[in-house]
Amino acid sequence: MNYTLSQLEIFLRIAQTGSVTKAAELLHLTQPAVSIQLRNFQSQFDIPLTEVMGRKIYITDFGKEIAVAAESILEQVHAINFKTAVFKNKLTGKLKISVVSTAKYVLPFFLNDFLKLHPDVELILDVTNKRTVIQNLEQNEVDFSLVSIIPQKLELQQMDLLPNKLYLINNNPIDYAKDDNLSEIFQKLTLLFREEGSGTRQTMEEFIFRNDIKFSKRLQLTSNEAVKQAIIAGMGSSILPLIGLKNELLNKDLHIIPIKNLPIKTMWSLIWLKNKKHSPVTMAYLTYLEENKARIIEEKFAWYDNY
Repeated sequence: MNYTLSQLEIFLRIAQTGSVTKAAELLHLTQPAVSIQLRNFQSQFDIPLTEVMGRKIYITDFGKEIAVAAESILEQVHAINFKTAVFKNKLTGKLKISVVSTAKYVLPFFLNDFLKLHPDVELILDVTNKRTVIQNLEQNEVDFSLVSIIPQKLELQQMDLLPNKLYLINNNPIDYAKDDNLSEIFQKLTLLFREEGSGTRQTMEEFIFRNDIKFSKRLQLTSNEAVKQAIIAGMGSSILPLIGLKNELLNKDLHIIPIKNLPIKTMWSLIWLKNKKHSPVTMAYLTYLEENKARIIEEKFAWYDNY
């Protein structure tokens, strides 16, 4: 037998799609080219791989077994190519990370130099709410997640990156005494909340419950950025992570309102499933973080300690 890798891939795509036309589209080939390669591939077997009935192509039982073998062979070829690139010190592959929306102010600083060192690494970054981040991680759809609240129901490993501090924020400075009653303070404010499933909302609600705070007015918005802009416009106040407020605080568009029991302090942590089988890319990234996170914090987040 003298079939080629190209013929194996073409037959596998036909078996997966049940269509020569769809296989051609997936492989960016013409339909006649795919048909010719299918005939050449079939000519090397005495047993039919396909049956054509009407205008539809069907894969025989023997063909299905060949398709399974073809998929395995192609996976091994991909692994060989990947290992060859790694052996030549050329790190290639995908790095898939899911982060909560506020983490977009954190993670890029812990990624930038790594991606410059390894330009052939493909980053897939999903910025979403906490609920979706945890689902992505639980279903093993990503390598890592960056969160400020560690989910309790999953067996995880973690690497702490940066403290997370949340303050009461307003568009005007308000001077409350530290011992003022929190409910009295919050009764005077319109509170802006994130949507259900948000980690920032969870932290804010836990603070309100823990301190038995009563409040009268509330609005709901779907991102920290939307909440921030609403505060600037004078629509209300909210408890927000400091990490996304640097420019607005420096420009005095926003102000931290000092009250007792704030800031709330958590930790931005990179998390992954405990039994995760790391690829060379993910192992290299963890090593990079271990070796460089202190430098990154000193260079990129020195302003953070001023608050």
